[in-house]
Amino acid sequence: MELTDRKKQILKVVVEEYVRTAEPVGSKAIAARMGGAVSSATIRNELADLAELGYLEQPHTSAGRVPSPRGYRLYVNELMERQKLSLSETEEINQALRIKMEELDRVISQAGRAVSAFVNYPAYVTAAGRRSAAVRRFELLPVDGESCIAVVMLDHGRVKSQLLRAQLPVEVEQFPVLVNLLNSHFTGAPAGELNQRLMQVAGQIPPPLFLLLSQTVGYACDLLEEAGRREIVTAGAKELLKLPEFRDADKAHELMSFLTDRKESLPMPEDEGPMKILIGPENVSDALKDTSVVIASYDIGQDMRGLIGVVGPTRMDYATVAARLSGFADALTRMFGTHTLLPKEEPKE
Repeated sequence: MELTDRKKQILKVVVEEYVRTAEPVGSKAIAARMGGAVSSATIRNELADLAELGYLEQPHTSAGRVPSPRGYRLYVNELMERQKLSLSETEEINQALRIKMEELDRVISQAGRAVSAFVNYPAYVTAAGRRSAAVRRFELLPVDGESCIAVVMLDHGRVKSQLLRAQLPVEVEQFPVLVNLLNSHFTGAPAGELNQRLMQVAGQIPPPLFLLLSQTVGYACDLLEEAGRREIVTAGAKELLKLPEFRDADKAHELMSFLTDRKESLPMPEDEGPMKILIGPENVSDALKDTSVVIASYDIGQDMRGLIGVVGPTRMDYATVAARLSGFADALTRMFGTHTLLPKEEPKE
């Protein structure tokens, strides 16, 4: 059954009043919001219809109504007014993200704290490659007769290095031979193939070179496995304690534990859409059944993408959270792509 415009208007008022007050919404409050254009009696009838259709719930017999997950979904899809960030909000995001772009894990950690502080809900930030990582180039820098520095550049641009101690002495003149072998046989391949390639060249070089080659390839395998893991940072779990929905200590503790101990189970949409909103039971994890999750994606470049998510009550101000999260995602994409921040919108006259 398609809802009439009046039913939609009343549902919109119920959602927005409940978001604002965290209290069930009655017909008098709705009538006041609608400027007296509709009588309380008519509103009560419409509320009853909306409840029967599954868009509203009534916590107690004499109480007002609260939105159901289905009601929130209709609100998000059709009734929510899209917001734009104000000039001051844009500047606040830029200030929060004005950090050096040297290490991805430090960036997403900073972004997670900034998002949580900005929206006053717990937040999480992830970064992962869209495909398997591989080595782009190797370098070996001799330190002395017994050690060298292995430098490994991955194909998404990250460079890592480690001091390796040779098990057998290697002459300095042999290092270019080893570097050439590494770059001709061990670049462009996923971690699973490197050991197989190592065995193929085992009989072609002297034992001292093979031992150092094996150490370097082993280090590269560790880096590729690390690069393939999704980095997840959570922040602001304590924000739950400020919400009336989580006054119950056990309920708050359960969700806070999920955010810290089981963060790998947080929603991680694989599609490339810029924004996704999961309401109540739409979340797969039982710990999130009474919450909503808003997720925005951003581009890191070099074939990598990230996600920013906010976890809050179903009584969430979806329009504001979506606008702010989108602002953060745009800012991160700009930072990784062009090292610039969000453009400031000129204030309207």
